Amino acid sequence: MKQGETEMRIAIIGTGNVGSAIARGLKGKGHDVLLGARNPQTAEVAELVSATDATPMFPAAAAAEAEIIVLALPWGGAETAVKALGPLEDKTVIDCMNPLGMVEGALGLTLGHSNSGGEMVQGWIPGAHVVKTLNQVGAEIMAKNDTLPQRPVMFMAGDDAAAKARVAALLTDLGFAAMDAGDITKARLLEPFGMVWINQALFRGKGRNWAFAAVEG
Repeated sequence: MKQGETEMRIAIIGTGNVGSAIARGLKGKGHDVLLGARNPQTAEVAELVSATDATPMFPAAAAAEAEIIVLALPWGGAETAVKALGPLEDKTVIDCMNPLGMVEGALGLTLGHSNSGGEMVQGWIPGAHVVKTLNQVGAEIMAKNDTLPQRPVMFMAGDDAAAKARVAALLTDLGFAAMDAGDITKARLLEPFGMVWINQALFRGKGRNWAFAAVEG
């Protein structure tokens, strides 16, 4: 293996822009990647399988076989999709979703201050170890960031130290510098932080080929 020290079986639930990007970013990193798709036999999934060497499966089957489950779903249908995955007791679950919706006529977070999407996901699957991360950049940076002049930072929040250690190894394989933000309530910080990237990328003209970095001196 080139970066991570331990091979992991990773299920990516959702094969849209984010799920596809993570699968592409993990290609060649020594992990067994499972793609959880509602219809694993579509042409789009077949194309992604060809590009990533991943294995297509139905979502619940992928989740059952994986050590780490990545939730890359549209927020509006996330609760139903997550609860349909079946028992996830003691599994590490990465929540990379931002609870986005139209707020007062503009794209914004539908949760905040006293709750977060990460905390809601943990409530849906109380036996799992949810880690909020990979919500702070766009899909392009998840798929490939080795052209950036500095390794981008990726914060993570969760209650289980062992789960965060596993996620940190995966983030390293994706080219990020993992930084622990604290327990799952700190998703209340990371989701608005993700909105900073969205605002700059989509509404302030910066584009999508950039990320945050932590600079020490």
